[in-house]
Amino acid sequence: MHKKLFIPGPTEVAPEVLQKLATPMIGHRSKDASKLQRDISDKLRKVFYTQNPILLSTSSGSGLMEGSIRSLTAKRAIVFTVGAFGNRWFKMAEANGVPADKHDTEWGKATTPEIVDKYLSTGKYDVFTITHNETSTGIMNPVEEIAEVRKKYPDVLWLVDAVSSMAGAKVEVDRLGIDVCITSTQKALALPPGMAICSVSPRSLEHGKQVKHRGWYLDILEIYKYIETKDHQYHATPSLPHMFALDFQLDRILAEGLENRYARHREMALYTRAWAKEHFALYPEERHASVTLTTITNTRSINVGGLNGELAKVGMQISNGYGDLKEKTFRIAHMGELTLADVKQVTGEIERILPTLK
Repeated sequence: MHKKLFIPGPTEVAPEVLQKLATPMIGHRSKDASKLQRDISDKLRKVFYTQNPILLSTSSGSGLMEGSIRSLTAKRAIVFTVGAFGNRWFKMAEANGVPADKHDTEWGKATTPEIVDKYLSTGKYDVFTITHNETSTGIMNPVEEIAEVRKKYPDVLWLVDAVSSMAGAKVEVDRLGIDVCITSTQKALALPPGMAICSVSPRSLEHGKQVKHRGWYLDILEIYKYIETKDHQYHATPSLPHMFALDFQLDRILAEGLENRYARHREMALYTRAWAKEHFALYPEERHASVTLTTITNTRSINVGGLNGELAKVGMQISNGYGDLKEKTFRIAHMGELTLADVKQVTGEIERILPTLK
């Protein structure tokens, strides 16, 4: 039995999108491949609200996170973290010998513009990173407010992890002044995992020339050089099945209408938060709660693994808490293809199961 996924990823994929993965292969150096990749980039610019180049990488979102902080940090990076995936960005910097500092915000709270201003005002940094949507804690950082602060520091590059928010929440890359905005296929874009996407500003590409050891496979400048000089070719063999499916799914997303898509995600989020407060408690501070996932405090000390075992019998799956929050919280994702009816179905099943749990 297929289990409908209410987890932070992978998310549900429409049957017709899955079928596109089986499209017969073409040569990845062919004109057809160039056209496919060019069309994808044009559509993604609409989703990202940007005129900047779009880069694709046959990797998870972590690939372009690592590639961007390594390729573009010439002086020192400051990583702002509100959970597990912000911490991952710092680990990537350390593992690559990139000079970096980290600011930890208490889990369940957001990175504030004041915190960002404090660090950038020192002049020590040429890069700062923000996790837009942190799936461990259910926090969505206030990038609109942070964008106002970053205007004071035009020489500092802003890298944003929008892996679990892009296409579920509005992220206007150019208006906000984001230099590198990263997402991947298996979240709100509602595709299988295996491809990462980013927009990259021209000034980022210029700044990165100062960095001598950028690696190769995930070097942002190397990827860009190929798409620019080879008509949207890539320096290494890309996953063409993902591209066929992505091209098709972007048509579906744009046909739904971006504002309609955001409204659907907000509707699911508001319902899930209200349900969480009625039956348990909301883990993140509500004014910064995610619109693609809700992290719920396990106030009733239920066995989350046992709950998921019972949900599996009716073909559903939610997510336990992440890392130190396992069993202390659980998470219901509401992104991608899911609808309010789906969310009502899974919460209704949880209510039915709760009295049977020890």
